[in-house]
Amino acid sequence: MRKRSKKYRESLKLIDKSKVYKVEEAVSLLKKMPGLKFDQSVDVGIELNVDSKKSDQLIRGTVVLPNGTGKSKRIAVFCKGESENEAKEAGADVVGGQELIDKVTAGWLDFDVAVSTPEMMKDLSKLGKVLGPKGLMPSPKTGTVTTNIAQAVKELKAGKVEFKTDKQGGIHVLVGRVSFEPNKLVENIKTLIDAVSVSKPPSVKGNLIKSISLSSTMSPGFRVAL
Repeated sequence: MRKRSKKYRESLKLIDKSKVYKVEEAVSLLKKMPGLKFDQSVDVGIELNVDSKKSDQLIRGTVVLPNGTGKSKRIAVFCKGESENEAKEAGADVVGGQELIDKVTAGWLDFDVAVSTPEMMKDLSKLGKVLGPKGLMPSPKTGTVTTNIAQAVKELKAGKVEFKTDKQGGIHVLVGRVSFEPNKLVENIKTLIDAVSVSKPPSVKGNLIKSISLSSTMSPGFRVAL
């Protein structure tokens, strides 16, 4: 059995396992837990009423968290011509066409999100085996293949996050940092829950969300009410 740290055990004592906390209560509880030397991330786990083996029940979408995630993202934009200037002005970290594709082909992957114009996808698709497993391949479903490069970059910088069903039928998303003001964490969490709720596939019967849990990097998780 894994031995837990002293602070983890102290945090565990604060949780009433029989209780399902309102979002505001959950955030308040999280901030009462023993602190660490670094600013922990805050994560939401959502268990879904889906069969992850059925393609028509898989959920994938994006949402812009109103208060960001507290994590800066390095954005690479694959584009040509005027789109390059738009990407740079919007705050993209790396911008380029074929030369950027060649750089990635050679092994460079120093970015967190990739955005592409539709015209670049034919050449970029050749890197599917490199970018796909790392979750870096641009996709129209997440708004990272677009003609509106500036908007895509600005949204990602502002706190746009992706959510998608994992093999266990759940979703896990970073929604901020423990240092965030309580109201900002609450707003981010509720925004995420709303976005997931409206993504219910037609083939799913009954409620989409089974349960929600909240945790920080080193704390135990606990249940949150819908």
